[in-house]
Amino acid sequence: MTKTTKKVANDNKNKKIQIINDNTNPDESKDGFDIGDFLVYPTHGVGEVTDVETSIVAGTEVTLYVLNFTKEKMTLRVPVKRAHAVGLRRLSNKKQVDKALTTLKGKPRTGRGMWSRRATEYGQKINSGDIESIAQVVRDLHKNVDDPDRSYSERVIYESAFDRLAGELAAINNIEPQKAEELLVKTLGKKAA
Repeated sequence: MTKTTKKVANDNKNKKIQIINDNTNPDESKDGFDIGDFLVYPTHGVGEVTDVETSIVAGTEVTLYVLNFTKEKMTLRVPVKRAHAVGLRRLSNKKQVDKALTTLKGKPRTGRGMWSRRATEYGQKINSGDIESIAQVVRDLHKNVDDPDRSYSERVIYESAFDRLAGELAAINNIEPQKAEELLVKTLGKKAA
């Protein structure tokens, strides 16, 4: 269903008002993402497109996706033209989810080298937004989930990856995040922190 809106332009020569019909649907974006779509923003996780708005920034008209991240109580505006450059993507498909779940069932990679270097690598994997990379972090750090002597930074990285993975699984399967967390714990075979 298209909606006709009126735009008024003032022609200085004739002092005439010009009416332009715009037959675009305001609920559809130019990049294929629609209002109501759940998308993954690499550094924040899953958000819902609540609006596509136009703003004037430094004298230039910019079309923006408005993303709402409910759990974080955050709203983010992403320029439509920069959406792919910042890594904004649709939720993973079944094949990608299956691959991530298979990764979770695999043998954890033994951490070698300095923790700071591994922590940086884990952070990059989480912020890549790639579901399989995030699953690798969860798998590798889950082995120490019951260890009371686990470092604070390791616990924070693990929880961040676990929450991102659970958030995407919840959105994909249209279930509550708690159910997605239970699915992950069952797949991992141990109690999560």
